[in-house]
Amino acid sequence: MTKIIFGTDGWRGRIAEDYTFDNVRRCAQGFATFLHEQELADRGAVIGYDQRFQAEFFAAASAEVLAANGIKVWLTQSNTPTPAISYAVPAKGAAGAINITASHNPPHDCGFKVRDATGGAIPPADLKRIESAIPEIDGVKRMKLDDAMSDGTVVKFDPAPDYIALLNRLVDIAPLKAAGYNVLVDCMWGNGAGWFPRLLSGGATRVHEVHNERNPIFPKMSRPEPIPPNVDDGLSYVTLLDADVAIITDGDADRVGLGDENGRFIDQLRVFGLLGYYFLEIRGERGPIVKTISTTKMLNKLGKLYGVPVYETGVGFKYIAPKMTEVNAMIGGEESGGYAFRGHAPDRDGILGGLYLLDLMVKTGKKPSQLLDWLFEKVGPHYYDRIDTAFETSRRDEVQARVLAARPATIGGLKVTEISTLDGFQFHMEDGGWLLIRFSGTEPIIRVYTETTHGDRVQDILQDGLRIAGLKP
Repeated sequence: MTKIIFGTDGWRGRIAEDYTFDNVRRCAQGFATFLHEQELADRGAVIGYDQRFQAEFFAAASAEVLAANGIKVWLTQSNTPTPAISYAVPAKGAAGAINITASHNPPHDCGFKVRDATGGAIPPADLKRIESAIPEIDGVKRMKLDDAMSDGTVVKFDPAPDYIALLNRLVDIAPLKAAGYNVLVDCMWGNGAGWFPRLLSGGATRVHEVHNERNPIFPKMSRPEPIPPNVDDGLSYVTLLDADVAIITDGDADRVGLGDENGRFIDQLRVFGLLGYYFLEIRGERGPIVKTISTTKMLNKLGKLYGVPVYETGVGFKYIAPKMTEVNAMIGGEESGGYAFRGHAPDRDGILGGLYLLDLMVKTGKKPSQLLDWLFEKVGPHYYDRIDTAFETSRRDEVQARVLAARPATIGGLKVTEISTLDGFQFHMEDGGWLLIRFSGTEPIIRVYTETTHGDRVQDILQDGLRIAGLKP
């Protein structure tokens, strides 16, 4: 049987190779055992899914296993954005959730994500407990879905009403409807389809969706991840439709990307900076900011200017969510375009993030390109890029040892001031910027990232990073 190892949010695998119905049932049994061990099983669990191949059937298989273990299941009646699934957990008073999604991964993948009673990512120690409880297939309990629905153990439900009520509590949507904006939404063939027209219809604002059908091969992109080049086709519609802004949601709608009125992509670190500035300056809110080490130092600067603490964590919401809960954070997020907000489950929400960005435009009267100028007037220009390189897993120890031993005096011509190993290998530079080299938690990929205040040195820094990792001569 496949050895299942939980990564950032749970387990992901290639459909029909290791991601099979039997292995999904094994994961569900591990989660059921964990809930019983934690004495949480009587609270039940939420199960939802995305638009990937066979996702609804993998979700049903998971429900059958939980039901056979005596755990009540609220099963979404259709594909559902991850943030709506996450919020359904506290709304139902459930013990946690299973979400069948591979988020931004390539089309051949699917995933098995788990959430705790807050609706947020499960901490690493508990992920290990679930992983260790996964049995061989002969240790899986199972009953037929029809039987479980007949006796009320599995109930299909619509999470939309509770989720929409939450969005309306967090954002005054009426001014967004009345603003008269022409909004392009790239749904990336995923769970975000239909949501912005549903939320913003009935006023002067017009919403145009692209890539809004179910198509699990994700045409015109290598994966439903809201970064270039995957966003390029969607952004080409901005000038064609004379849009004021482009909002991009990933495969399960928990991440958001932003394009300006000229069809240019605004990178995720700058979006996080804009959201932080929006909460502090426009909304006048105060509270901690939680960020991964792989995202922008603009937030650290904003924290000092507005007197709010900034906490840095390892990469992934398995670190961010517990910290947000602990400190009652105002906002939390990561480099991938995933941002979470106070008053919600401590989990990423691409739909709410898009609404907040529209509200920022309404409140300031600025278009996206002007918002960047507004941010840079406060914290100075910052530049970011990332290179992903596939590698053979057999080389992992070699690369890790090489980077661990590296002690460069300069990177990209900038003096190295500190090296940290909280998650991967991060080289801090004299301008306050950084270079990070780390292995992906979900794929056989090495990521090399940088943020610097020197726009002309970004590529030099990245190339030095590849050399440090032995990925370039």
